[in-house]
Amino acid sequence: MESAASKVLDDVDIQILDIMQKEVQLSNAELARRVNLSPPATHARVKRLESEGFIDRQVAILNQEKLGFDLLCFIFISTNIHQAEKLEVLEKALESMPEVLECHCLTGEHDYFLKVANKDRKGLENFIRKLNRLGITRIQTSLALREIKYSTVLPIWGGEKI
Repeated sequence: MESAASKVLDDVDIQILDIMQKEVQLSNAELARRVNLSPPATHARVKRLESEGFIDRQVAILNQEKLGFDLLCFIFISTNIHQAEKLEVLEKALESMPEVLECHCLTGEHDYFLKVANKDRKGLENFIRKLNRLGITRIQTSLALREIKYSTVLPIWGGEKI
């Protein structure tokens, strides 16, 4: 059986993905019109792209500031944990923290990078206390002053095949 990563997407698939990542609220009929397919054929392609894992999920992206999450932080953490089981426990703990928007395991000077949203300094202080209880040896926090660019759009459309 062929894996999703090894499948080749055609231009219509790529066009559907590109449109959907920018305008997911479009009706199937409008999406079909834009890619010059019938609505049933478009719907079938979208369902296939979902089942093959090219579409991970469809969500509403909320405005952090309007909801009172004014403190966006980027946190590098280092740990002396080397046992796989203990690292798994740490990663599950990080994954379960609602403040953590993103968590990445890194190479180099730090072990993990976190993107964290808090409402205020007190929230950040409480979050750092939670981190300290996990056996973190070093925490380096930077606060975002302003956002220059934010996007969830992957640059997939350009006529080339994936």
